[in-house]
Amino acid sequence: MTTGAIIMMLIGLGITWGGAALCIRRAMKARQ
Repeated sequence: MTTGAIIMMLIGLGITWGGAALCIRRAMKARQ
């Protein structure tokens, strides 16, 4: 793997987990 591919992978993972965390936070707020 090249450095660029690793960086792209990390960015993709960050977006995926960031989006999931956002959805969970919204769901938690909607319940309160």
